Amino acid sequence: MTFQTEFEFDLPRGYVDQEGTLHKNGIMRLATAADEILPLKDPKVQANPAYLTVILLSRVITKLGNLEHISTNTIENLFASDLAFLQDFYNRINEDGTSKIRTTCPKCGEKFDIESEYLGE
Repeated sequence: MTFQTEFEFDLPRGYVDQEGTLHKNGIMRLATAADEILPLKDPKVQANPAYLTVILLSRVITKLGNLEHISTNTIENLFASDLAFLQDFYNRINEDGTSKIRTTCPKCGEKFDIESEYLGE
């Protein structure tokens, strides 16, 4: 088994760029210490600590649809539901090392894993 550092995701709604193109599928990599520490020096984060999420996600999302670059502007223009999804996805892959979610069947009580990409559909 190889160590996974990149994880695919599908946004619940998707990012609509200036041309009206919808971008839903993407890739997020594991965060490094620098990803979490360096944005703390940014004046926008110092003025508004909630902006840390925007910078952090722009650093760790390596692909979103066919966009060549994921900027803070891209993250700022996500729908709120997609931002919440990405925050949860970030926490899950960086804390658990997997994009899978452990769940229990409500009928039989059996525990099993599901891929998070199905949650966005």
